[in-house]
Amino acid sequence: MDVQNIIDKVPTGLYINGQWRDAKNGNTFDVENPATGQVIAQVADGTQDDALEAIKVAGDTQNEWAATAPRERSEILRRAYELLMERQDDIAAVMCSEMGKSLTESKGEVAYGAEFFRWFAEEAVRVGGDFTMSTDGKTRLMVSREPVGPCVLVTPWNFPLAMGTRKIGPAIAAGCTMVFKPAKLTPLTSLMLVQALEDAGLPAGVLNVVTSKSASRVVTPWMESGIARKVSFTGSTGVGIGLLEQAAQNVMKSSMELGGNAPFVVCEDADLDAAVEGAMLAKMRNIGEACTAANRFYVHESLAQDFATKMVARMEALKVGNGIEEGVDIGPLVEESARDKVDSLVTDAVAKGAKVATGGKKIDGPGYFYQPTVLTDVPRDADIAVEEIFGPVAPIFTFSNDDEAIEQANSTDFGLAGYIFTQSLDRGLRLSEELQVGMVGLNTGLVSNPAAPFGGVKQSGLGREGSNVGIDEYLEVKYVATPRS
Repeated sequence: MDVQNIIDKVPTGLYINGQWRDAKNGNTFDVENPATGQVIAQVADGTQDDALEAIKVAGDTQNEWAATAPRERSEILRRAYELLMERQDDIAAVMCSEMGKSLTESKGEVAYGAEFFRWFAEEAVRVGGDFTMSTDGKTRLMVSREPVGPCVLVTPWNFPLAMGTRKIGPAIAAGCTMVFKPAKLTPLTSLMLVQALEDAGLPAGVLNVVTSKSASRVVTPWMESGIARKVSFTGSTGVGIGLLEQAAQNVMKSSMELGGNAPFVVCEDADLDAAVEGAMLAKMRNIGEACTAANRFYVHESLAQDFATKMVARMEALKVGNGIEEGVDIGPLVEESARDKVDSLVTDAVAKGAKVATGGKKIDGPGYFYQPTVLTDVPRDADIAVEEIFGPVAPIFTFSNDDEAIEQANSTDFGLAGYIFTQSLDRGLRLSEELQVGMVGLNTGLVSNPAAPFGGVKQSGLGREGSNVGIDEYLEVKYVATPRS
């Protein structure tokens, strides 16, 4: 596969009012392959003026787009779904090259991400309302749901296709126009997504894309424009809080999918092999660079040694390398600073008493590789107990009873996802209720599904994406009263 030839065919400009063009100042920024450290493309570095033009176009297009038939919006999404699946191999190769995940995982993300378009194609024609009578019988009450208006969409680098489809899909289905800022580390995959929507017949001006190495240069003008009525952001809690402060100035509808610190609880009655299988899925999907990734493993003291032994064997069996190569399981982390953070968390834990059961080291370059790692005897005061790892490291803590497990699991400001393994249905449901998270994997290491509501509580965010409630984030409720004669 000539991946560079595929990359060279990806549009690398801004996409505004249905036209691909350069940034107004002509500047670009480099896109790097984290497995090699080499520059693979140069993408338009949008300016504040570009951003202002994009949001104006979105505002000018909103009324016309909102008036389109739901079936028309549905069919555009369905065609885009089919195009993404037809282009799965090429998109996956580009994603692998700019983000680092293996080719197999990249293909999986394309299928997962495309499914949001198919899901919301079906939701587009199901937006309903209500009709009822006032309690005194004198007034007809008509309730409708209408597009919220132009939306600001900001996505992260770790799932460059799926995070885009999860926001763009419901916006299109609801009848909202958009301005879209992809992550600077992985813009090529996002631009291929935009190209698929263009080829599927999305009208000019509905989706406007400004790539930039400075997110604030683009997003701040959008937030301050007075045109945008909704912001959807996936990324760090700190940035999300800043966007919420900006949204408050214009009372914008907001949905935020922010940081995670997912606990993975293995009860004393758990099927150990199933728990290890779930742990590998919850930890090592996307090289551990996922907000839903298991971050803290709480294993009952009677199982901790056996669990660690099995985890070590599974980790050591993983093949690390350039994800484009056949048989590679674990690619590089996305950039050097990401690898340095993982290494510093491991170093801190070891300094405070943790033991390295396997891994625990950087791998010499080129590329930003880190050994799959298992830590045991991790103390509660280690930084790794409270900070999101975003890498291939599994720290194991122990507990003696369910109450202690829940207390430790909930001892965080975050609450995106959590995992529980037990063979008791009653225990599993009770612990699921007690976990302070938005999503629970009960005897499974995978919670993400387009048909399920994705989102968290506490500092992990606001709102939900996917499922039959995902489109509600892009709709406003209107009530009309008329006298009954």
